[in-house]
Amino acid sequence: MVLDSAGIGEMPDAAAWGDAGADTLGNILKRRKVNIPNLQKLGLGNIRPLADLEAVENPLGNYGKCTLKSNGKDTTTGHWEMAGIILKKAFPTFPEGFPPRIIDEFTAKAKVPGVLANVPASGTEIIKQFGEEHVRTGKPIVYTSADSVFQIAAHEEVIPIERLYEICHIAREILDGEDKVGRVIARPFVGETAETFKRTENRHDYAVPPPTDNLLPLLKDNGFDVICIGKIASIYDSLGVTEDLTAKNNDQSIDQTINALGRDSRGLIFSNLVDFDMLYGHRRDPEGYAKALEDFDLRLPELFDAMREDDLFIITADHGNDPTKEGSDHTREYAPLLVYGKTAKQGVNLGTRQSLSDIGQTVAENFGLELKDGVSFLNEI
Repeated sequence: MVLDSAGIGEMPDAAAWGDAGADTLGNILKRRKVNIPNLQKLGLGNIRPLADLEAVENPLGNYGKCTLKSNGKDTTTGHWEMAGIILKKAFPTFPEGFPPRIIDEFTAKAKVPGVLANVPASGTEIIKQFGEEHVRTGKPIVYTSADSVFQIAAHEEVIPIERLYEICHIAREILDGEDKVGRVIARPFVGETAETFKRTENRHDYAVPPPTDNLLPLLKDNGFDVICIGKIASIYDSLGVTEDLTAKNNDQSIDQTINALGRDSRGLIFSNLVDFDMLYGHRRDPEGYAKALEDFDLRLPELFDAMREDDLFIITADHGNDPTKEGSDHTREYAPLLVYGKTAKQGVNLGTRQSLSDIGQTVAENFGLELKDGVSFLNEI
């Protein structure tokens, strides 16, 4: 289960990414007392000092943190690394907006009357700024961020959902070679005026297909279930996915995880809790982030109760997104690692792992398989 963006402190190279001092969980917990007793019992406070979240003497889980080994700090990079893919070269970004060669081809092939914006921006701010002009002109709003994304925002009554998905698919095909961004994202919204515009949950991601030698197809090809929840399937372009369970927010992802745990399945259940990143990290809302952590913590006992005796629950993150820092972009941080099983060892300090790929290698080893990268901690627990 990926707590999207819940980083646990700056990586040694954070300054080179403009992220010196980034500490998503640490800085949130400094703001106020955050009531997360279940995460504390698992060992979150044992990973490192976190404000007044004390380490516990006998944590229920095993604890550590994962280095982000790849060259990047985005969703695709972090999730791919969990599955054993190490990116030496980061996906391209467009801090000045997309050049004419991209926009001209997009407008011609998508048959749209031009685009609006074409700048790095917050998704909520860009629809406030350009939403009314979009409604008047029918031109889609194209924007990016510090991440490798080509995002298309459109009002659902101006460009219907299926049409928006179609033009996103066209953009995905255009963005290749040196322009191969990590994701093209459909960002539909509704509302009557700039003050009332709001994004809907009909977002859809179009990811670059990952290399085939990753954890998901390895499991699937060997007869195991790969049940993906939330945006996980889209991140891997559905490669190796045996079932994709729809979930648009944290609570739905938790509900679907509990649903999947009740199935007669064997393999991997892979969930993403998107609200931490989408609603609170990018929008620089530390109070909202803190409340979301408390809400997640309240539901942890439900997840534990749904587990079988031989299930292993791994909680981590894909990158940071410190809501106390300037800007609105991801931050280059370690990912927390909490590992719990009813028959697993307890209280093992897993240390600083060499990569998020250690998670994938642990899953692979459990099923008698092996990835190219990753150091399994299965025997330690």
